[in-house]
Amino acid sequence: MSTPETEEEPRELLILYATETGNAQDAADYIARQCRRIDFDCHVASIEQCSFTDLLAQELVLFVISTTGSGVEPRSMTTFWNNLLRSDLPPNAFEDLYYSVFGLGDSAYEKFCWAAKKLSRRMESLGGVQIQERGEGDEQHPLGIDGALKPWTDEVIEALLEMFPLPRDIEMIPVSDIPPARVQLNPASQETFEKAQEPLKTDLTYHTATVKANTRMTASDWNQDVRRFEFSFEEDISYSPGDVAVIHPSMSTKDIDGFLATMEWDEEADEPFEIEQIMFDQTLSDHLPHTTTLRELFTRFLDFNAVPRRTFFQYLRYFTDDDLEKEKLDEFLSPEGADELYEYCYRVRRTIWEVLTEFRHVAIPRDYIFDVFPPLRPREFSIASSIKKHPREIHLCVAIVKYRTKLKIPRKGVCTTFLSTLNPGDTLQIGLKKGMIELPPKAKTPVICVGPGTGIAPMRAVIEERIESGALSNTLYFGCRSTSKDHHFGEEWKKYAEEKGLVYRAAFSRDGKEGEKRVYVQDLIREDAERIWKLVGEQEGWVFISGSSNKMPAAVKESIVFAVQKYGEYSEELAKQYVHDMVREGRLIEECWS
Repeated sequence: MSTPETEEEPRELLILYATETGNAQDAADYIARQCRRIDFDCHVASIEQCSFTDLLAQELVLFVISTTGSGVEPRSMTTFWNNLLRSDLPPNAFEDLYYSVFGLGDSAYEKFCWAAKKLSRRMESLGGVQIQERGEGDEQHPLGIDGALKPWTDEVIEALLEMFPLPRDIEMIPVSDIPPARVQLNPASQETFEKAQEPLKTDLTYHTATVKANTRMTASDWNQDVRRFEFSFEEDISYSPGDVAVIHPSMSTKDIDGFLATMEWDEEADEPFEIEQIMFDQTLSDHLPHTTTLRELFTRFLDFNAVPRRTFFQYLRYFTDDDLEKEKLDEFLSPEGADELYEYCYRVRRTIWEVLTEFRHVAIPRDYIFDVFPPLRPREFSIASSIKKHPREIHLCVAIVKYRTKLKIPRKGVCTTFLSTLNPGDTLQIGLKKGMIELPPKAKTPVICVGPGTGIAPMRAVIEERIESGALSNTLYFGCRSTSKDHHFGEEWKKYAEEKGLVYRAAFSRDGKEGEKRVYVQDLIREDAERIWKLVGEQEGWVFISGSSNKMPAAVKESIVFAVQKYGEYSEELAKQYVHDMVREGRLIEECWS
């Protein structure tokens, strides 16, 4: 491998991440800490913060890229990716750029690490020089993405040392050395704390919302609690079908009190301090206040109920003085102990708080709380309303997450539990973020919406927007288990169908007789194959798919392929290509999640 021709070898490295849930950001921070050991000055940033011009000016870049279940890049990467696909880019655009890509994905899905694979190929086609083969972290690995991240990072460090040997007067920092804390917490006055600004209230993408309704949509005796939330705003807001609402959750007072007691921080929980960032190669939580308290941090910004990453156990090893705990942690962190760590933590989804209740001799220095605890991240929910029909309002359709672990311990989703406790009149800050859906420019273009379960949320926004705009060629395929138990917005669909603004087709998979084959949305689409071809083929209609990204989206596309093949009289190969071209042209859009 040739090395960059410079008089003085630079030791600067840009690490760009694209994430939906925060895993890629955590991985980027880890890579930066490891590269710091070989004297690299790293800058970690979201890919949406890097313009195409900025990238052209770089010499050395690592990309850490998540993939959604349907194989799509995170929303934060869309603009960047579209710029990379420009047809006017010369094939040598990145001939001076050295790069490597680490992908995060789940091999249970068809397009595993697809966004990372596409980026890697595109960078190579534009002349970029790969310093290390693409890495692929798999959630199915016993250690999750860490199973691939550590060995890949070790290989990257070897490649970097080959290109940029350490200066003679500098030695590589041992792994056993405790990394410096990313922040320093300095005492602050109560007056400073009380006068501190709320960052969410100064962010122009966030708006003060008042709860108008919090209504259960599923039957009271149904096993899933799905809520319809309605929020009103005093100011004018703007959003489009497919856009998402960003909500920052708060932990319950009961959980906060219990956790602070576990950590023996309850007596100092309300003492104000200022956060001073020390290590700028590490990221911090979004919208973090400058002055805060431990109680506020763990209520809104740091997550003690997350399943910990492997690096969490490394920090526990640094901060315990108990020989038995050291021995157990050394075992967990060894290659031979990977299976035991999996059984102890990942298989049963043990939380950070639960681990800390067992490792009672661990004393985490306050300055290290941002290194030990992951951010309590905001959640994104597809908006289930059209601003044209509901001015100054946002509606959501949200399943309240509840389940039991393999240890039979009940679990609740952090944000959905927070939402479920809201009452009419309560206020909160809601952010607005661009989604994946674009409506056809011509009102006469037919639209087919496929939205089983809570995937109906963005489809409701699309249909309301279309009908309010006078576009009446709309078809909706909805799927649920029971017409009487979880038929979300069922009365609305019937009304629209009666008024000729919608063709409505619903599959109720558990309403059939015992022993009968269950019917899903893809089965109805296959039944309607002749009409589907007329809409997507003869009339060049658009298709929107929303919901779980496991099997449903692929099955729906297979049913459309069937319609193209049978009634468009295409060969199977050309029918598949036709649907692929619909995706490429933006006529088939998936808004799916894992």
